[in-house]
Amino acid sequence: MNNNDKPLEQITTKIWREEAEPDNPYAAAASYCAGYDVYGDLLGKASLIEYLWLLFKLNPPRKEQARMLESLAVALANPGPRDHSVRGAMNAGVGGSTRASALIAALSIGAGNLGGAREVFTAMQYWQQCGMDLDKWLKIIANPPHEEHTDVWPEMEHTPGFDPNGASCPTPVKQLLDHLIAIEHSAPLVWLQSHRPTLERHTDSPLAFSGVAAATLFALGFDPEQAEILFLMLRLPGAAAHALEQEKMGWSRYPFFGDKLTLTNDPGPSSNDD
Repeated sequence: MNNNDKPLEQITTKIWREEAEPDNPYAAAASYCAGYDVYGDLLGKASLIEYLWLLFKLNPPRKEQARMLESLAVALANPGPRDHSVRGAMNAGVGGSTRASALIAALSIGAGNLGGAREVFTAMQYWQQCGMDLDKWLKIIANPPHEEHTDVWPEMEHTPGFDPNGASCPTPVKQLLDHLIAIEHSAPLVWLQSHRPTLERHTDSPLAFSGVAAATLFALGFDPEQAEILFLMLRLPGAAAHALEQEKMGWSRYPFFGDKLTLTNDPGPSSNDD
């Protein structure tokens, strides 16, 4: 071996390890995720949610933890066509953009701080600072911290996890919170359920899906950065499905065009009209 035959730089990761095929160093004969043989130990034995947990946490979840994350994933999978991120994907689909563009549109719009992933990130930071101390929550609601990266993210204009445009807490949000507590009597979720009316009164906004997601991911031990990414990922299936549907239906059946509007108070022609 001469000086030019230096070994390749090693990729440093605790997540993944591969063993090469004898005849091809660029093909894996075995792949290990956090020490588990993916195609020997996990395939056919672990669910997608359990594998997702393993990728992020490097340890398998308890049964209740997996069920909670799976229930959250089901609740978030399709925000519906009223959601701005789904609408972005539908716009891409009906406009003839590539399917990758539809997903990127959903990610870009769904990354923000109004019902998006950045809101979940900030709400998780509130949980880290306040925990289950109501006085701390009321103080941070009254005097919210300033965003450090204002060149990227504008200041929050509402308490994260609550809907500034809502009238009352939607039934599905309450159903999700009830279901998660039924799986495991997690202290943060029980606390949120108990103090929801007080928090809503002080924020002047109802609890939103983003707030339940942040509380759940906090209770499961994820950090804010992980929660931000997971929230983006878990909401993509619905955006993809709606984009594909709208692509096939075409622009003539797109539900948000101007011809769907009805003018109910027509002022009539202006004085300058002929």
